[in-house]
Amino acid sequence: MLVANFAVAAFGPGVTGINAFLWIGLDLALRDWLHVRLRAWQMALLIAATGVLTFALNPAAGRIAAASAVAFALSSLADWAVFARLRGSWLMRANGSNLAGAAVDSFVFPTLAFGALMPGIVAVQFLAKVAGGALWAWLLRRLLPGEATGLRRDKLGST
Repeated sequence: MLVANFAVAAFGPGVTGINAFLWIGLDLALRDWLHVRLRAWQMALLIAATGVLTFALNPAAGRIAAASAVAFALSSLADWAVFARLRGSWLMRANGSNLAGAAVDSFVFPTLAFGALMPGIVAVQFLAKVAGGALWAWLLRRLLPGEATGLRRDKLGST
């Protein structure tokens, strides 16, 4: 999140598509990895710390950090609500919840960060986040079987 926030602060809205695919896509996949590991208060602390750290390291990115913290919190809640209700494999749940998280994040962040609704930026971010989230979720699942899902290897068949 810090890399994405600093890139936006330095380069403006034009970099958001790249950030959305690489960094926010990774964030979406890692949120689902964390959903099976952290309690709600731990996730809230992580969300708050990201915004505070971004601002502390670069006060000029204050509006970006605030927009990021709000978008992160709201999209995390949407992601969690969908992930918790979906059934099926971890990968299917992760990709389904990423749709909700990406939609909320793509609308809230640029609107707050740049002070206007930017439909083109919202659309590019949404598509990039969904694609990036799917790629990162697939990679996590492939590289960390059992670990990515929070299940032990002997229980993978029941996901």
